[in-house]
Amino acid sequence: MQNKLKLQALALIMLFSIQLSAQQKGPAGVWPAQKAKAWYAQHQWLVGSDFIPSTAINQLEMWQSDTFDPATIDKELGYAQGIGMNVMRVFLHHLAWQQDPEGFKKRMDQYLAISSKHGIQTMFVFFDDCWNKVPKTGKQPEPKPGIHNSGWMQDPGQPASENAANFPALEKYVKDVLKRFAADKRILLWDLYNEPGNSGKGDKSLPLLKNVFKWAREVNPGQPISAGVWSWGLENLNAFQVANSDVITYHDYSPEPDHLKTVQFLKMLGRPLICTEYMARPRNSLFSTVLPMLKKENVGAINWGFVSGKTNTIYAWDTPIPDGSEPKLWFHDIFRKDGTPYKPEETELIKSLTGRGK
Repeated sequence: MQNKLKLQALALIMLFSIQLSAQQKGPAGVWPAQKAKAWYAQHQWLVGSDFIPSTAINQLEMWQSDTFDPATIDKELGYAQGIGMNVMRVFLHHLAWQQDPEGFKKRMDQYLAISSKHGIQTMFVFFDDCWNKVPKTGKQPEPKPGIHNSGWMQDPGQPASENAANFPALEKYVKDVLKRFAADKRILLWDLYNEPGNSGKGDKSLPLLKNVFKWAREVNPGQPISAGVWSWGLENLNAFQVANSDVITYHDYSPEPDHLKTVQFLKMLGRPLICTEYMARPRNSLFSTVLPMLKKENVGAINWGFVSGKTNTIYAWDTPIPDGSEPKLWFHDIFRKDGTPYKPEETELIKSLTGRGK
């Protein structure tokens, strides 16, 4: 563990040095640190989850017209409102837009109307390097019993994300969506690329990452843009992400003492911090320890998983349960489908920390 922390420290100090240099050069369009801090100060402490309705196995099932489920979205965002959550991180998918751009944007607007009714802002995610490599429109697969995120789809996919011939179509998608919602106050932030370099891609994701930032800066939305650091070994990706993000976002599934070290080092970058993924119970990344720390440090807190459903994220990444029986300890997720908390003490803590329990 000590070696891990030392390597992490060295990596983050390296990132800090790069950021200082970048500030002097002024990467095109990046918000000055003071603007980012002023923006962050206008918000209450940000707390929420990565959200997909329990009836959807992946981003396409959430956003395609025949499976878009506003009734479930409304019900489940009501659970979030009930414990004081005020932000949700939500993944989009370019193939759902490609099918029907206007219908896709109308469904985004409908989602935002529902979330806003519940007092929740949204952080939308464009691209993603995680899980299944070849997304396809139409009917999505059924969940594989006991397997974490068995149907989640990369966007644009693998090797599609590495092919520059795909970039013009992806540019149209990103710019169309950003232009439509560039001034929408229901949107907190644009998360341009989830875990670039995952699935063994490494620096092969750098060209698309650079382009999506370029496309977003050309639109210049009123909301900040970011892409979260998640693996300290991806030095080139990390350096670009922290130098070009208005607000620093990151993922950390480690126990509270290690997570605190991450926070302390990332604070050296001089920008607001939002943790956009944490909470894996068997790894000792817990609401009971991590969430109070994030509040004390004034770091936004968005955990992975909300309502147990077709994504199967109650199961661990690397520990399938082939018969589909419920694990003794859920990996992610907070609620059962009927709104019953998996651990009432967790929802009571969240309510207490958000002020909902007063």
